[in-house]
Amino acid sequence: MNAKDRRLEIGSVLSERPVSVEELAGRYGVSLSTIRRDLEMLAKSGQILRTYGGARTADAGEKSLRQRQQIATSQKAAIGRVAATFVAPGSVNILDAGTTAGALAARIADREGITVVTNGLTTTQLLEASEGIELIVIGGTLRHVSSGMVGPLAERVMSSITADAAFLSADGVTAARGLSEGTPEQAALKRLMVDNSHLVYVVADSTKLGLESSHWWTPLERPWHLITDDGATEEQLKPFRDLGNVEIHLTRVV
Repeated sequence: MNAKDRRLEIGSVLSERPVSVEELAGRYGVSLSTIRRDLEMLAKSGQILRTYGGARTADAGEKSLRQRQQIATSQKAAIGRVAATFVAPGSVNILDAGTTAGALAARIADREGITVVTNGLTTTQLLEASEGIELIVIGGTLRHVSSGMVGPLAERVMSSITADAAFLSADGVTAARGLSEGTPEQAALKRLMVDNSHLVYVVADSTKLGLESSHWWTPLERPWHLITDDGATEEQLKPFRDLGNVEIHLTRVV
């Protein structure tokens, strides 16, 4: 494959999902520097945006819940399986809105004696029939694209709750900035979730690592845990390892 055809195909791949430099290099059997040059040329033409360790399409808007449910399903299921091992008996747990948090909810639906606090309708629907779980649903303004509650009402309720653990999803996760979100309301609510929890777990598949997909941020300035899939490359993980306050849990996708 010549360089022109490779770049056309890279653009097509990126229209489906963000991709790392290492993944592209392996896919096309070329060096990392060759892929970086390809991405720089595509970025200069306005077709893509560079991210840490990879790239995404320039016109990639926020995906709907239905679209997200079709992405990285095996990875999310594996992440949910590992995250469930950190839900302690008798504990109070915050589950963020989103499909990855929903994968965790599906794993704990048969538990008894735990409390789940959520702003997500996905988690609410998965746990509403679980009589052994005390389910606290945070009200607020519904974001239809993610089926999550946000805004002043949601923040007011969250500010009055403390939890043993918070399980947070995100549009992107970087070592430098934290959690990338589509709106300031999402970022503000997640800040309260972080501040009001004893332990913080970020549940994010490997395509989100290093991804600065949105413009609003929830910083993670305290020790926290990253639960991701084994598709994450060392290039993606190194910035998190270098922080010194992140414990990384890699889950095997089966």
